[in-house]
Amino acid sequence: MKEQKLKKQRGFSLMELLIVMVILGLIASLVGPKLFGKLGMAQQKTAKTQIEMLMAAMDAFRLDVGRYPTQQEGLAALVADPGLEKWDGAYLKKAVPNDPWGNPYHFRSPGEHGEVDIYSYGRDNQPGGEKDNTDIGSWE
Repeated sequence: MKEQKLKKQRGFSLMELLIVMVILGLIASLVGPKLFGKLGMAQQKTAKTQIEMLMAAMDAFRLDVGRYPTQQEGLAALVADPGLEKWDGAYLKKAVPNDPWGNPYHFRSPGEHGEVDIYSYGRDNQPGGEKDNTDIGSWE
């Protein structure tokens, strides 16, 4: 009687577990790259949206003060009063965000592409690049 119970309660063999692990590995190798590709695209879209938000705050700053922040004042002028009489901020509800890759946004005033430039160098944080490393700027 005990022998019949033991045979009915038997677990998975090592071979069965190895086969399942190989199948799961194959599935992950097929699905993983597609998911990571979508992540890179989502991060780039997030950076574009954040830059647009920062530019809207810049425009509000300009309406109040009469000019964009200087290079020395930087993006911090959107959050904290740099000592200007007409400053009526904060123009952002929270601190200036980092880009989706954790790096601070770059700011140039006067800009090369407009009166001011706000940009991210992408995942590699280096000028130039392709795909996830593509630079994203306010002039695009």
